[in-house]
Formats: sequence, structure tokens, C-alpha cells
Amino acid sequence: MPFEVQDLSGTFSVGDIAIALSLSFVLSAFIAWVYRFTHRNVSYSQSYVQTLVILGMLIALIMLVVGSNIARAFALVGALSVVRFRNAIKETRDVGFIFLVMGVGMAAGTRFYTLAIVAAVAISLIILVMFRFNWFASNVQRQVVKVQVPPDGNYTQNIQDVLISLTSEFELISIESIRGGALTELMYTVRLKKGTEPGELIGRLGERTGGQRVTVLTGYDQTDL
Repeated sequence: MPFEVQDLSGTFSVGDIAIALSLSFVLSAFIAWVYRFTHRNVSYSQSYVQTLVILGMLIALIMLVVGSNIARAFALVGALSVVRFRNAIKETRDVGFIFLVMGVGMAAGTRFYTLAIVAAVAISLIILVMFRFNWFASNVQRQVVKVQVPPDGNYTQNIQDVLISLTSEFELISIESIRGGALTELMYTVRLKKGTEPGELIGRLGERTGGQRVTVLTGYDQTDL
């Protein structure tokens, strides 16, 4: 039985490979720069941004390999299904950037070069505009208040009396027993009245909780903890 090695690289030229990989690199690097420029939260990851660039080029390579061959596409899906990613995405917009570089890489790898360039530039401009003009920002500033109290006693009513006097609205979102049942932790979302400082709220609550711990988290909806 004769043994033959068949090279299928002739289905695309070296020029096609160079253009697809170079274009996906340039566009993915541009998207990564847009991500870094528009990033607001504290947990910036250089590794994640570099991964965006690598992912864009990798998708372009995969599309060159797959081409229009359905069998290769299914084989690729089976091979990638064994991969497990355990790093949690901390921000929903990070997922959007992943899909953006994947889309650009797919367009470059399938030789839709104009589509890749126009889509990357147009979507990136939209992201920059939303960042510059702070689209869809909520003007309502809320805080999270965590109060620890002994399990016995009418502490809940005392806490609510303070919240009624210092906040315009509040809502109890969780009650948890901690330290083996020695304490109960109450968690509220509140909106402070105009002119009320978080320190004043902490002081007033501390007077009503028997000296137990009181925590106020401000800006929790903009900061990833």
C-alpha cells in the first residue's frame, strides 16, 4: 500500500496567509487599544488584552484551515469542545470584545478584508463615542449597607428607623447567619438623601447595633470587586 503525503497548503497562497494574519493582528491590536483606553474598573488585566490580539490571529488561522470544508469544521468543533476555561469574566463588556476580535478574525481568515476593516473601525468608533459621552449612565447613586447585629433583640427595627431618616429609599436584599450563629448580617441597598454622607450613616447605625460592624460600599455598581 503506497504511502503518500498530501500538502493542502496550495488551496491558499503565502500572500493570503500573510495578509490574513497581518490584518487580523493590526485590527485586533487596534481593538485591544480601544479596550485599554475605555477601561474604567480597577481590575485591568494585561494578559486579557494580549489574549485579544492572539485570539484574533488564531481565529484567522482557524478560518484559513477550515475554509469551506464542512468536515474540517466539525472536526474543529470536536477538538475545541474538550477545552475548559476556568477564568471568570469579571465584566460583561469583556465578552463583547472577545466576540469582536473573533468576528474580525473570521472575516480576515475568510478573506473578507474590507468587511473586517470596516466592522472593526465602525464598532470601535461606537465604543469610543459611548465612552466619551458616557451613554446609558444611571444618575441614581446607590450604596450597599452591611450591618452585623446579635441574633436576639429588635435590632432590625432600629436599623430601619435610621435608614428611614437618612435615606430616600432602601431595600433589604439578604439576611445571613454568620460566625456560627453568633451574629446576623443584614444587607441593604440604599439611596442616601442629598447632603447625607456615608460616615454619618455608619455612625448612626453603629449606635443602634450594639457596637457591631457596619460597612457601606459606595460605587459598587461601577467597581468590580
